Amino acid sequence: MPARKIAEPQFINRELSLLKFNERVLAMAEHPQTPPLERLRYVCIVGSNLDEFFEIRVSSLKEQLRQDPSLAGLDGMTAAEAFEQVQLTVHEMVARQYALLNDEIFPRLRSEGIYLHHASEWNDDQTTWARGVFHRDMMPLLTPIGLDPAHPFPRVYNKSLNFIVQLAGEDAFGRKSAIAIVQAPRALPRLIKMPPRVSGQPHGFILLTSLLRAFVGELFPGMEIQGCYQWRVTRNSDLFVDEEEVTNLRHALQGELSQRNFGSAVRLEIDQLTPPHIEAFLQREFSLSAADTYRVNGPANVSRLMQICSAVNRPDLLFPEYRAPVPVPFERLGAEPAEMFKAIAERDYLLHHPYQSFQPVIDFLTNAASDPDVVAIKQTVYRTGEDSELMRLLLSAARAGKEVTVVVELMARFDEQTNINWAARLEEVGAHVVYGVVGHKTHAKMVLVLRRENGRIHRYAHLGTGNYHPRTAALYTDFGLLTANPALCEDMDKVFSQLTGLGARRQLKLLLQAPFTLHDTVVSMIRAEARAARAGRKCRIMAKMNSLLEPMVIEELYKASKAGVKIDLIVRGVCALRSGVPGLSENITVRSIVGRFLEHSRVFYFYANGQEPVYLSSADWMDRNFFRRVEIAFPVLDRALKKRVIDEAFTFALRDNQQTWVLQPDGRYSRLKNRRAAFGLNQHLMQLLGKKD
Repeated sequence: MPARKIAEPQFINRELSLLKFNERVLAMAEHPQTPPLERLRYVCIVGSNLDEFFEIRVSSLKEQLRQDPSLAGLDGMTAAEAFEQVQLTVHEMVARQYALLNDEIFPRLRSEGIYLHHASEWNDDQTTWARGVFHRDMMPLLTPIGLDPAHPFPRVYNKSLNFIVQLAGEDAFGRKSAIAIVQAPRALPRLIKMPPRVSGQPHGFILLTSLLRAFVGELFPGMEIQGCYQWRVTRNSDLFVDEEEVTNLRHALQGELSQRNFGSAVRLEIDQLTPPHIEAFLQREFSLSAADTYRVNGPANVSRLMQICSAVNRPDLLFPEYRAPVPVPFERLGAEPAEMFKAIAERDYLLHHPYQSFQPVIDFLTNAASDPDVVAIKQTVYRTGEDSELMRLLLSAARAGKEVTVVVELMARFDEQTNINWAARLEEVGAHVVYGVVGHKTHAKMVLVLRRENGRIHRYAHLGTGNYHPRTAALYTDFGLLTANPALCEDMDKVFSQLTGLGARRQLKLLLQAPFTLHDTVVSMIRAEARAARAGRKCRIMAKMNSLLEPMVIEELYKASKAGVKIDLIVRGVCALRSGVPGLSENITVRSIVGRFLEHSRVFYFYANGQEPVYLSSADWMDRNFFRRVEIAFPVLDRALKKRVIDEAFTFALRDNQQTWVLQPDGRYSRLKNRRAAFGLNQHLMQLLGKKD
């Protein structure tokens, strides 16, 4: 019997797929075997993710609604239909978040002596202490605004904490304002540690919200307080810079950043006790509807609770500590920079973070900065953090007189100001700072070091799938390669020349580069596997990435599946491909692994008639990565290292039955059931790579 044809559409909606990922993260918080403070952390991560989801994705949906609500996308949904489904899904998710916090996580933490003290529960000593904190640390910074013709509704900062206060009575001027707004300054902590002697518990905390509610009357002497309710508005935070008009991208971006926090409102969060007329008043003020409004039973900004995880010294309530080892031979190299360069000249080295330490990357740049034989350093910077040891090393190298070239991506979302600040500091010490190619974000991760040896220049390089950010290197899974391969290093030099200068497209020997060769090569390699399947030859595709959205690649994967190619995709987040659909994708399995670490590496494998090329990359299979970014994919050439990548990225991941979710044909994800001995990817790699050779 012929396979049943799948009904249209053949793609899954992007926004709904992203929300499915956040549901999987929330499931980590719901799992009783997740340590208590880690459960709280996962709830906070979902809160932070939803903030960005509204700032970027929902704001984009609203713009589509404004332009043409009936226009359907590849997923078959109109903007109006997608927006309705998104709001329904998020309302359900938010309800799950707060129910989980109030019914399970907070009670569990209380049983461990970790208290979030609510004002209604304070005893006399706690009330006295709290009043002192309010008068000493809060009240001088607060500016209550009674709304009347002389005091219009204040300008509200994106995601800031605010309070709306119902009042009765007359003030000193005889005014009878019924409503006042109190904005919580950003300088005030949202979570305050209560001394153990006052708390009566080892770890007591109060929220800024509780403090203000308890003593808000002292801001309005002589007035009757009839209600005080927290609220928060989320705004469109996508930046728009007309790249065809700007002459200085950094200056243009700085001007745009100052307005980011006052974009159009896309979400309103209010206290669950807020009266309907107050809710309607806020909705009118921000031109939002009931669907845009979320009643919360707890702090409006859940992610602020993340501070509890770092403020409480209870390792027994966290994942067991894991200290990533520095791999051989880097743990035994001496202080001489030449030793590291000699080791890399002899062979390539693969690093798998966070299972292996990020220290060799730091040491690579440290040696490059201090070695008198190093004449130049070239590096791309996408995200690196406000306090970056790597950036300080580049500053040191420039001060030492080395030619330092840094391609800083100013448009790295939500890190724009940090990157602007680093760019300015680098320029001050004489580094060459460029901002890549206008219209194409520089997302490639690479460092190239040029060293003079015996009168000739030799190149040494680091290429990676993740950012040069030591903190995220301890939390995200990424591969890195230290190499002196002449062809790879020459290709990197050509890419840097493209980014800093002008000229025709350079022919590369080993690297695949977006927006030039990466998409075409991926498509051609998929097609080659399909041809092999039709010819009855062995074929296989495995790929690991964060997101899969590009339509042509998805269509080629469908064709390969129909031809009989077995395809295993490990897609952490958004996936528009429908897997396991008879007549379309029955040979494709999509897994999402959500565990202790954030899966972040991009790895592509093709059987290719037994050649089995393996590429590591900075690029997801998305339109933006293929066509609007400067990306690279680099081959793993050493046979032993290639086997490591295949095992660590695919073989072990496909065995995981603890953290894996499998995409169903209808777009739902089902947690993989443990029908055999338990096997966890994270735990296995910690045991495997945590051992020193």
